[in-house]
Amino acid sequence: MSKELYQNTGRLIRLIVRRDRIRIFIWLISISLITILTASSFLGLYATEAERQIIAETMGNPAMTAMLGPGFGLANYTVGAMMAHQMLLFTAIAVGIMNILMITRHTRVDEETGRVEMIRSLPVGRLSSLTATTYVAFGTNVLLAFLVGIALYILGIESMNLEGSLLYGVVLGATGIFFTSITALFAQLSENSRGTIGFSFTVLGIAYLLRAIGDIGNEVLSWLSPLGWVLRSEVYVNNYWWPIFLTIGTALMILTLAFYLNSIRDLEAGLIPAKPGRKNASAFLQSPLGLALRLQRTGIIAWAIGMFLLGISYGSVLGDLEAFFEGNEMMRELLTPMEGFSLTEQYLTMLMTVISIMCTIPALIMTLRLKGEEKKNRMEHLLSRAVSRTRIMGSYLFISVTVGFFLLLLAIIGLWSASTGVMDHPISFGTIFSAAMVYLPAMWVMIGVAIFFIGFLPSATSLTWLYLGYSFFVVYLGGLLQFPNWLSKLSPFGNIPQVPVEDLNFTNFFIITAIAVVLMVTGFIGYNNRDIEG
Repeated sequence: MSKELYQNTGRLIRLIVRRDRIRIFIWLISISLITILTASSFLGLYATEAERQIIAETMGNPAMTAMLGPGFGLANYTVGAMMAHQMLLFTAIAVGIMNILMITRHTRVDEETGRVEMIRSLPVGRLSSLTATTYVAFGTNVLLAFLVGIALYILGIESMNLEGSLLYGVVLGATGIFFTSITALFAQLSENSRGTIGFSFTVLGIAYLLRAIGDIGNEVLSWLSPLGWVLRSEVYVNNYWWPIFLTIGTALMILTLAFYLNSIRDLEAGLIPAKPGRKNASAFLQSPLGLALRLQRTGIIAWAIGMFLLGISYGSVLGDLEAFFEGNEMMRELLTPMEGFSLTEQYLTMLMTVISIMCTIPALIMTLRLKGEEKKNRMEHLLSRAVSRTRIMGSYLFISVTVGFFLLLLAIIGLWSASTGVMDHPISFGTIFSAAMVYLPAMWVMIGVAIFFIGFLPSATSLTWLYLGYSFFVVYLGGLLQFPNWLSKLSPFGNIPQVPVEDLNFTNFFIITAIAVVLMVTGFIGYNNRDIEG
């Protein structure tokens, strides 16, 4: 009986690898290359111990701890310790996202599109599909761990020995395995891919927030986060392996539960019952805007809560940050105060960059939902009625632009309210508001890029995420790694003035906004003229 449950798993593994070979290749190469390039840049930029210790001083403040994790090895800030401190957490998050998307694609998405039902009509075991998906995900994470670990060791950097390099890669692989298990579990609990992705990303976001709050305050909270566990490996410092065993062991227990639930639930059903809908839809729900908003309501609420809490977590450390600047002579030498601006206000500009890029993520998700509905053959039903394509696309565009603005607003409200309670001389809400809202045109450009791809190249919409990832990398790390200025200028976020330290250039503001409008209008034209997938 047990063999029948896993019948033809090997063939399904080959099918999944065949379908995802390009996606897996891009993920593996992208993560590996970024890791290698960053490590090489650190070696070239901070060749002496004195230079590295100056950077270590800037990384010891609570805001950086909340953002990057605890700075293990700051007393002896080698290139290896610097690499693990500044890159490991964000790379682990990227690996988590990779696994969430991969597992959802081959579980809930395949169920919604009828692929699993078709496969089940063949001599395939009940658990074969989930087993094959898990094997491919595990194999991808193991391969990633090996590639990253060996690549870092081959660089030949003195402080990056074989054990530490392998542990660096294994941390990424273990994080991926954990979120493979989490997503597999939610694929059984939720009745659709939207819920699976939503719940999984919520766990990822909560893990980041718990770790951030715990690392600057109550360390117990960090132990409730899988991201907090893997950072305790202290890569390139002490090289502890037990957090890896803890992470993988917990993941396997979660995965066991997922397999059990998969064996007892009905195909295309979720174990969390859906609420029964109204017998009669309201007039608003019957409109394209109302329908699109209703489909994304849960995601909007979850992101709103998450961004507000993120703002609070960053704002709560600004008081300690001010004291850190005042009591650290080396930091004062590194960040020369600008007339009329505190060092905290200068630091605020970097926080606004990170927050604005994070607020762009849900805005893009809501824009690209239009492509997802089309791929699932739901657009034909709407377009067969007296509804124009312009109105449908306009509804999704309106939601993404509006939600992006309000999420950014909630984040800065959280940051301002928390900072007011901890700072002796709080930054005014107007200053924080201006520093954040100046990034709206950059967000609009990213939305415009998504609209353009939906209109002309719907199969290439994933490039939007690649562009956003590039923007984060060159804008956030560009200054630290001393990238050429033109690299950041290729991103809309790299063309935004750092208010309040820099003056707002209205000409630049309007040019970026115009680019966003042109991309959107062009996307609308393409969407109205191309064939709808069916």
